[in-house]
Amino acid sequence: MKVLVTGATGFIGRHVVYELLRNGHHVIASSTNPVEAESHQWFSEVEYISYDLKVEQENSFQFFQQPDLLIHLAWEDLPNYKNLFHLEKNLFSNYRFLTNMLKNGLEHLIVTGTCLEYGMQCGALSESMETKPESPYGLAKDSLRKFLEQLQNKIDFEFKWVRLFYVYGKGQSPNSILSQLDSALEKGEIDFNMSGGEQLRDYLPVEKVAEYLAKIAMQSRIKGIINCCSGVPISIRKLVEDYLEHKQKSICLNLGYYPYPDYEPMAFWGDNERLNKILDG
Repeated sequence: MKVLVTGATGFIGRHVVYELLRNGHHVIASSTNPVEAESHQWFSEVEYISYDLKVEQENSFQFFQQPDLLIHLAWEDLPNYKNLFHLEKNLFSNYRFLTNMLKNGLEHLIVTGTCLEYGMQCGALSESMETKPESPYGLAKDSLRKFLEQLQNKIDFEFKWVRLFYVYGKGQSPNSILSQLDSALEKGEIDFNMSGGEQLRDYLPVEKVAEYLAKIAMQSRIKGIINCCSGVPISIRKLVEDYLEHKQKSICLNLGYYPYPDYEPMAFWGDNERLNKILDG
């Protein structure tokens, strides 16, 4: 299958490209940074097309060589979730691009959303729940999904909206907690400043997320909104402690140094029933 991956050099995208190649697919990889793309081992195995979503094409589907399927991961300015850029710029550039692809022939679309679409709701979050986003990023993603669902009334296409929860691993943002922890360990610091660490979250390694995205994309039995998550809540403190144990490192955790984020609840995780139906075949 010919698969177009936008955001191919991003944290998740680079792993999705590997997973698709491993499964024998013809990959068209796209990003705004060809120099970064050339640094990846998969570069010689894909067709790479540099592209900025803010630049409009007359026919994007033709421009990207008429892919069978699009896994749309591109999104700028992360992880700055509170930036109005998501609403003022990202939402509309992404919608214009996807609309162009669909109007010109794309039949299968997978877009990644976010658990922040659920807003301040606590506990196990299922796809059937009403969305209540409170951050600009969550609101922009939720709006994009709703725009695309409305578009289905005019254009016939298969649509899957994959809500990502918390992802960690090689290539993640330097602002993420585990990246900051690695930096503190490398510098030989004695203390690691963090929040109280009692927040419950849902984490998956990026390789597992890439595997799940590929499996979601290659099946047609379950469509619509799909949580991509472990279904298992873990406190951030436990995540950090387990990470240190795995790396056989130690550092004093300065708990309570930072306040808890005001754009997400203290305890939430994903309901992964729909995902498990896909993984079980």
